[in-house]
Amino acid sequence: MVNMGFGRCVVTTVVVSVVLCLPTDGLLAQGAPHSATATRTVGSAPSIDGVLDDAGWGEAIPIVDFSQKVPLEGAEPSVSTEVRLLYDENALYVGARMYHADPANIRTTLTRRDGDSDAERLVIFLDTFHDRRTAYSFGVSAAGVRFDTYYPEDNEKGEAQFDPVWTTRVNVDAQGWTAEMRIPFTQLRFNAADPQVWGLEITRFIPERNEEIQWVLIPRESAGFASNFGILNGIEGIRPSRRLEIMPYAAGDLTLRSDVDPADPFDQKTQRRAGVDLKMGLGPNLTLDVTVNPDFGQVEADPAEVNLTAFETVFPERRPFFIEGNGMLEGRQGFIRLPKWYYSRRIGAAPRGEAEGDFVKMPVSTTIATAAKVTGRLASGLSVGALAGFTPRERATTYDVESGTSAEVPVEPAAAYGVLRLQQQVGSQQSAIGMVVTSTRRLLDDGDPLAALLTRASYTAGVDWKARLKEGKYEITGFAGASRVEGDSLALQRLQLSSARYYQRPDQNYVTFDPHLTSMNGYSAGIRADKNAGRWSVWGIGLTTRSPGFEINDLGQMKTSDDIAFNADYQLRDTQPGKLFRYWQFGHSVQSAWSYGGVRQASTLNQTLALDFHNFWSFRYSTSRAFKGLSDVLTRGGPLMATPSGWRYQARLSGNPGARISWNTAFTYSHDEFQGWQREANGGLQFRLAPRWQASVNMAYKRSVNPRQYVNTRDDGGTTTYGNRYIFSYIERSELSAPIRLEYSFTPDLTVEGYAEPFAASGRYFDFGELPAPEARDLRTYGTDGTTITRQADGSQVVTDDGTSFTIDNLDFNRLFMRSNLVIRWEWTPGSTLYLIWQQNRRAYTSTGDLIGVNSLGDAITAPGDNFFAIKASYWIGVR
Repeated sequence: MVNMGFGRCVVTTVVVSVVLCLPTDGLLAQGAPHSATATRTVGSAPSIDGVLDDAGWGEAIPIVDFSQKVPLEGAEPSVSTEVRLLYDENALYVGARMYHADPANIRTTLTRRDGDSDAERLVIFLDTFHDRRTAYSFGVSAAGVRFDTYYPEDNEKGEAQFDPVWTTRVNVDAQGWTAEMRIPFTQLRFNAADPQVWGLEITRFIPERNEEIQWVLIPRESAGFASNFGILNGIEGIRPSRRLEIMPYAAGDLTLRSDVDPADPFDQKTQRRAGVDLKMGLGPNLTLDVTVNPDFGQVEADPAEVNLTAFETVFPERRPFFIEGNGMLEGRQGFIRLPKWYYSRRIGAAPRGEAEGDFVKMPVSTTIATAAKVTGRLASGLSVGALAGFTPRERATTYDVESGTSAEVPVEPAAAYGVLRLQQQVGSQQSAIGMVVTSTRRLLDDGDPLAALLTRASYTAGVDWKARLKEGKYEITGFAGASRVEGDSLALQRLQLSSARYYQRPDQNYVTFDPHLTSMNGYSAGIRADKNAGRWSVWGIGLTTRSPGFEINDLGQMKTSDDIAFNADYQLRDTQPGKLFRYWQFGHSVQSAWSYGGVRQASTLNQTLALDFHNFWSFRYSTSRAFKGLSDVLTRGGPLMATPSGWRYQARLSGNPGARISWNTAFTYSHDEFQGWQREANGGLQFRLAPRWQASVNMAYKRSVNPRQYVNTRDDGGTTTYGNRYIFSYIERSELSAPIRLEYSFTPDLTVEGYAEPFAASGRYFDFGELPAPEARDLRTYGTDGTTITRQADGSQVVTDDGTSFTIDNLDFNRLFMRSNLVIRWEWTPGSTLYLIWQQNRRAYTSTGDLIGVNSLGDAITAPGDNFFAIKASYWIGVR
């Protein structure tokens, strides 16, 4: 194992964190913030019908002092906006009048809730803790579509999966349009105080003018988001509620497969299931979410792909239970890239075990018996995120035709998962100190075959910090953490030999493969400084490290350990509109990475150019120069292998995003000194030609040659390569995809969405060879240097070298996929939803390696596949 002075590293980082996170009050003088007042209703509450005819609105104090942010920052808006706020003991009420010069031109495109559209919209942002860091938003379009988001950090990156139960209505009239909102206090978290003081921001978007107006102007050059809000006063006599929400569901599905063998005893066409979700307030500030036997049948499938690397593909989370509040569990601290201690898709992932038989019924995913999480923010400024989940033992069922018997084979042990994330705000500049602890425990007995595959226990712990200066204009961030895994020696062997570390590499002397190891420890740390604001420049510089033994993949996610990475960037820009551009930025960055053995793995220089035009078109261009390096992963556990220098160029042009038809197109070209290259073109169109219809189509084509595609390792090599042959080839690949989306909205609460993605890919292997020596830049190509290679009728290759012959299987491939679905979503009463779902998965495989073309997408559409039909109904029960 490696001893890199970890003790000194921890002491240093802790001392630095204490110094940097000292309060920085008074570093930036501020003027008096905007303030608004909510008025308590007298008599009955406003009727939420979109018409501002209730008497209470006349008593409310209007908010009218708005400013343009786009296109002319600080200018007077082209139209007037008035917003009034009322409240009673149960809810906050928003009444808004959006004037318009020509109401016939108001965009009223319908979408599903939180859907992207070109409709005019109004958004209210509430910092209910007045911590100047977190916020909720509630928005409505001129078509009556709701938008709601939670912002866990002081930036505009929010969690759209936040779906509180609230009501709104709109009305278009001769003066423009009006909106009414009722936001129940049960859907908000806030401190027990009297009076309440909240942060407030109001934004209106007018797409046909490409205009954005704000109550509190947040300049483009500034840092932060909620820290810039104004103040909402006047709310008194309310108390945080300990709300209780229960949402039971019932679902059933029908599966029709295209390639079922009549003798298959596992062709089960129908299934039914039920479960329940519960949400409960724990005191005034925390929320408990519990799910029992959750169902994610309405979740869109992951896109198709062909992965020829040594690393897993990381897909984004799509399951609602895990998305909401995920920011509190994952943790963020400025621009530094924290380790992904928690990757929610580990819970409920596909089983890792295998089962063999004439017929096998393998679970598609691991059942989540139950999961619970607690999220919120205490009055002290401490944010809390905690999660616990349990998955039972999963078994595959096998069937033997000859004997007519079936058997159950364990493919995944029962497991318990835990995550705890705490983050304490420090000082008035929103500096913060955080910590995270995760745990994975699997129920594995001695002798269990799965004990050789999976670890018994995994633990991680980390601290992180962010010191903000001058209202976030400058930030210094950092982290330090450690990991420990425990298990059977065979499971630890797999970790040592995995692509994350390759301890078996024969030409290194700083790590040792230990076949008897039953536990493994590691650490990671990093520090970064950034200038985040300013009209003319921003910059950042950082250093991170992961020791060889660092391992978080049981509940987190990482590709490799054994890394030391440096990065720095400097961006010149002008955030104020000029004669030629609304905005421009010219950036420079550098990245380098080394192993703990001091080997430089990669270095890259980048230049980027960003131009935003006055017609709201945008242009992006980048050039990257990669320098020669040495890879410790290409040989899959073998010696170091040289990587080439090369260039990469990318250009992207996008049209006006507020237009009825918006578009984008991009081109990428790269080449390297080993004759590798890549050409990629993609483009997209989004149509909003009628208020109820939306459609988009994207097409991407990629063709490339990789000169160093790993093929195999054999144990009959020479002494130069430590007795092994590390076989590589060139591979020519092509990919074509064309995802299409179509949406029709009957009402904001009843929508039909269709999605289809035909995908075709090919790969042709040629010019096979082997690594002649560690760190070599050229392959020893078969068919030269005394070797021969002969292609067989089945596409395989026979190689002869000095009397030794071996066969390389035919690796060429063509893959066709067609994934599509149709979802009818009806929120038939607030919080309660009915889904009708159809999904289809088509696929076909051949081994020709022929380049794909447009006709390949048609072949994907007609390939054999499976059809899945489902119905799911949930019912929301809210108890104050």
